[in-house]
Amino acid sequence: MNQDFFAREAEACKGLMYRVAYTILQNDADCQDAVQDALLKAWSKRNSLRDERLFHTWLTRILINSCHDLVRKRRRVISLDALPEASEEFPDLLLAEALEKLPEKYRVPLMLFYSENMTYAEIGKALRIPVTSVQSRIRRGKMRLRKELNEDEA
Repeated sequence: MNQDFFAREAEACKGLMYRVAYTILQNDADCQDAVQDALLKAWSKRNSLRDERLFHTWLTRILINSCHDLVRKRRRVISLDALPEASEEFPDLLLAEALEKLPEKYRVPLMLFYSENMTYAEIGKALRIPVTSVQSRIRRGKMRLRKELNEDEA
């Protein structure tokens, strides 16, 4: 993989990367750190990717791992002034709040499926889970989201 291909593909999926990171971290500064870390790791391991058609899925997996690493590191530090900001991605504030309340294992597949139009197979590869688990998590996530939204209306 040459530098031009890497730069072009990384630029093409920068929005995807930020949205995935925000889904997990829910903090702009942490998202930027995770995205940078993932890009550095991907660049250093670029020769390990066998099929360049899977670049986006491969990079998403690296990003998810970087986000989880950052969460583990930050878990030890409690910052009272670092409150999560509302995402500009969601025009519906109730939907954004309901999504934030979902556990990560449901929130990430929902976001990848609906926001990024990834297939079940692509999500499964990115999250390293079977396709049936992806389908199940999306279905359960939608049920929990529906329940959460109905509770907010009441």
